[in-house]
Amino acid sequence: MTPLAVHIKHAGKVHDVELDPDLPPAAFKEAVYQVTGVPIDRMKVMIKGGVLKDDTDWKKVAPKAGQTFMVIGAAGELPKPPEKPVVFLEDMNESEMARALAMPVGLRNLGNTCYMNATVQAMRAIPELRIALGTSFPLDVLPKALRDLYNTMSQTTESVVPAVFLNVLRQVVPQFSELDRSKAGMMSGYAQQADAEECWTQITNALKEVPGIDDSGCSVSGKKFVDQFMTGEMRRELKCDEDENEPPTISTERVLKIECNISNTTNYMLSGIMDALNQKVEKNSSFLMREAIYSQTSRMSRLPSYLTVHVVRFAWRRDIAKKAKIMRKVKFSTEFDALDVVTPELAQKLTPVSRRLKEIEKERAERRKVRKRTKIAQSSAPPPAASRSDMNVDEPQAAPTAAPGELEEEGVYRSRELADLEGLVDPSLKEDFGCSVTGLYDLVAIVTHKGAQADAGHYIGFVKKSVFHGGNAMNGSASRPEKGFDEDDEDWYKFDDDKVSIFPKEKLGTIDGGGEDSSAYVLLYKSKSLG
Repeated sequence: MTPLAVHIKHAGKVHDVELDPDLPPAAFKEAVYQVTGVPIDRMKVMIKGGVLKDDTDWKKVAPKAGQTFMVIGAAGELPKPPEKPVVFLEDMNESEMARALAMPVGLRNLGNTCYMNATVQAMRAIPELRIALGTSFPLDVLPKALRDLYNTMSQTTESVVPAVFLNVLRQVVPQFSELDRSKAGMMSGYAQQADAEECWTQITNALKEVPGIDDSGCSVSGKKFVDQFMTGEMRRELKCDEDENEPPTISTERVLKIECNISNTTNYMLSGIMDALNQKVEKNSSFLMREAIYSQTSRMSRLPSYLTVHVVRFAWRRDIAKKAKIMRKVKFSTEFDALDVVTPELAQKLTPVSRRLKEIEKERAERRKVRKRTKIAQSSAPPPAASRSDMNVDEPQAAPTAAPGELEEEGVYRSRELADLEGLVDPSLKEDFGCSVTGLYDLVAIVTHKGAQADAGHYIGFVKKSVFHGGNAMNGSASRPEKGFDEDDEDWYKFDDDKVSIFPKEKLGTIDGGGEDSSAYVLLYKSKSLG
């Protein structure tokens, strides 16, 4: 049936629209909205015998060309054309498509290079690193190759072949180019499998000369990025157990990671970390003039924004004269409170803001629940019945008023919370841009090892989805997620070389270890932001 030219009358004005009886009433209401600005949920189109509903049968209405329909409802702002023209996926180039789909890409395995692929993907969870690489000129050969690789990965939807970066890595670190002579056939001639944690350390060392950045993302002379964001300071106290009169020896060391040792009793990451921080060592005593047992107590005197935890999965076995994997299951947490591993002086500085941030996070979670419940209730509630004032098409309706106790815009709360927390941050921590000002961390990246042997197996990278879609915060500043991204989305991306997939948060417990399957090996924690 051909569309009919009809008239609608609203607020004393008459408009011409088309009515297609072959389309549902909702399509007609949309046409009415386009010329009157009356939102569909507040619109009433009067027909003979009542109001036009979405399930009304046009055959029963029997509309005719030239017929006039009365429309009731307060007009809102007329719909505006989009600021940018709509572009369909088939009309986009590869770079535009990558940004639209927002799906990270994988890296091709070039022969036992999963250790490198997993490490590069995990380091992508440091947005400040990409900023520093993009604002620093000139760069050394490996940082430049890493910058170029990240740029390529962000501008394509296809898996990337990291041949250039691999060649540069092998030039800088020759041990990664040693051939695996144990393989025959198609695998002969490939470089042997390397250690992902060693790769992480070597890449980090190569980045040490990359200039630092300020809170606006601009390059800063006199500071180095790794020192700012990835380096902690460890205070070590060595005290003799056999002579109370011998004074303790105190030293400070700059560290790029903390270790989680695994013993026969280790079940949780924190206990493994504490075992590594509290050790017994045997050394020569200048007081006793012989070998003596010392207690070495280590605590962090500076926490970086990005804290790397190395789960020591490989240990040397004398009986077989080679490194072997420790299979024991060690549970790690997605949140880490580092106040247990810092010096008393640093704990005193961190405690006020840490305690308040925990309270605020509970309040934020409760607000998200309320907003979701309200949204569900509004979507399922029936439309309000027509009132007497609705029938007066020339009288504008009063603006809706907020109900008592209704939540304000989230940005209002965040601004107040940020001001509250900033007032609690210790002045010395504020001046140290790149350090953690909260002592609280979120897990953002994982490198796992699959297999039973240290010099074999397979490495896989995992990165939290919010890293790519949740908005980036610079060293504790406020961060807002991308439009459409659910802040409650705690899922991850799994990077198995060139295969990228969604990894549910509920399955993180499957990579705790306990067998030859994937076991967490390197964990990257990001300091919680204030905003």
